[in-house]
Amino acid sequence: MYHPENDPEHIGLTVNDGVADVPKINPYARPKRTRVRYSVEQYVEGILNGNISILGQAVTLVESSLASDQQLAQQVIERCLPHAGKSLRLGITGVPGAGKSTFIEALGMQLVGDGHRLAVLAIDPSSERSKGSILGDKTRMERLSAAENAFIRPSPSAGSLGGVARKTRETIVLCEAAGFDTIFVETVGVGQSETAVHSMVDFFLLLQVTGTGDELQGIKRGIMEMADGIAINKCDGNNIERARVARISFKNALALFPPSESGWKPDAICCSSIDHSGVMEVWENIEQYIAFTKSNGYFALHRTEQAKYWMYETINQALLDGFYKNEQMEHQIEVAERQVLNNEVSSFVAAHNLLTEYGRNKQK
Repeated sequence: MYHPENDPEHIGLTVNDGVADVPKINPYARPKRTRVRYSVEQYVEGILNGNISILGQAVTLVESSLASDQQLAQQVIERCLPHAGKSLRLGITGVPGAGKSTFIEALGMQLVGDGHRLAVLAIDPSSERSKGSILGDKTRMERLSAAENAFIRPSPSAGSLGGVARKTRETIVLCEAAGFDTIFVETVGVGQSETAVHSMVDFFLLLQVTGTGDELQGIKRGIMEMADGIAINKCDGNNIERARVARISFKNALALFPPSESGWKPDAICCSSIDHSGVMEVWENIEQYIAFTKSNGYFALHRTEQAKYWMYETINQALLDGFYKNEQMEHQIEVAERQVLNNEVSSFVAAHNLLTEYGRNKQK
């Protein structure tokens, strides 16, 4: 482009050509990938062949809230069900900071090294405000995440542990069909998640830690009664003696509880996920429990009771969803809510009226 300012008579003036227009689209940007949708047969074939990529996508279907995804997921689960049920299912719980992820990685690396195929399903705590979750277990288990025979799948609790727990149980079926012989289910370590996870595993391990102040805080009757074994973690360094004292306290507490339905007497074992001491001793205790319950018939009975429990849980969830997603009830719920807030009717009467109205709508 000609610029008169650049003529020789205009001494001291120079105008550059400038810069070409920057493209509006980044030429280095990668196109957004669309999720591949497989048929039921392709999902099932991939899972049975141990294809981790297809297994992960099938789990995504299970976790999806879309009706079309759920319909497809249920068909895949039904086809995989005959190939499931052959793994050892271990539930691991403990207060935040007990070292659950570190323990899982320490034990998991040992098992993978011995030829086991391990799936770790972690229920990750979510924000009650944003429903977001950091899903940090893959970050905390760096070595196990990279192991060839390990599959780690964190799931956000999203404020609904019942729904997530049901999806976790369905994910167990898919993982077993994919050939994983050991399944770890890690809880968020708070409240009702322990009960949900306990209802889907063969052995429930309570991970405790000492040296944090009140040692008796770990001895809670509800969670202790559910535990099939206790591992006192972080038994290393200056904490060894305190851990041994805590083990005696836990063993004494366990002795006070009535015998469990399985007939098994839970034990408390000291271990360290850092120096790996006692970790395999915990695993040997788990294997002893499995052999014991299989010999007396409790193992099969327990799994049957769990299947029945989840049938009723699924019914309850379906009824709950049907009530709140019913278009005819939306207005009725708003009216009842205003009446309760204005003290025109009690909460119990309002609930009774809504359920009565819902029953009438279903009969029409």
